[in-house]
Amino acid sequence: MRKLDGLHLNYPFAGSRMLRGLLHQQRVDAGRLHIGTLMKKMGIEAIYRKRNTSKPAPGHRSYPYLLRNVAVTRPNQAWAMDISYIPVARGFVYLAAVVNWFSRKILSWKLSITMDVSFCLEAVEEALLKYRRPEIFNTDQGSQFTSETFTERLRKNEIQISMDGKSWWRDNVFVERIWRTIKYEEVYLRAYESVQEARTSLGKYIEFYNQIRPHSSLKGKTPDQVHFNRLPEHMAA
Repeated sequence: MRKLDGLHLNYPFAGSRMLRGLLHQQRVDAGRLHIGTLMKKMGIEAIYRKRNTSKPAPGHRSYPYLLRNVAVTRPNQAWAMDISYIPVARGFVYLAAVVNWFSRKILSWKLSITMDVSFCLEAVEEALLKYRRPEIFNTDQGSQFTSETFTERLRKNEIQISMDGKSWWRDNVFVERIWRTIKYEEVYLRAYESVQEARTSLGKYIEFYNQIRPHSSLKGKTPDQVHFNRLPEHMAA
């Protein structure tokens, strides 16, 4: 418990799984369930919260979910997009991100003080300029994504539109995991005083996330290595 307390002070984003790995590095062998029990006893938990940003607008058309039981095996086969909120000194702003489903690479992102569709479209436009268009584009049924302005932009690029089923958060669960990672490792370790400070700090973190941070779901590789089919430097050498 003393070691857990020290690790929690240094890494407040760490849950029981990561804490187990950190303890193992210190040659302390403890199971994840035991660590979870001790965390409850000590009154500590990993930091995470999320605002509901997925309210569809009346009259907007929704689309079927196209990725259930589909194996995503290559970059640009499928992209996903979602919105989350980021706290700042006097309220919060919204973060929209376009993510490659296969590589987990954050292709583009935008911050906005409102939830209108424009900043979502800006993120999509930027991603399409930088990367080859996807075959499938998946979102939830939020009003930004079901709007005619947004869906028409995808249709003009001959991209198939996919949307999570209502109440089926598992349809896009890997994007939820990315939000958790960003908030655990960046947002809740900061106290952004302004939108500009949030934008600058998030930009540095997302660069780290894409280029440097190893991902267990990618077998220790970075999103950039998987996306561009690059070997880690020690393997390339």
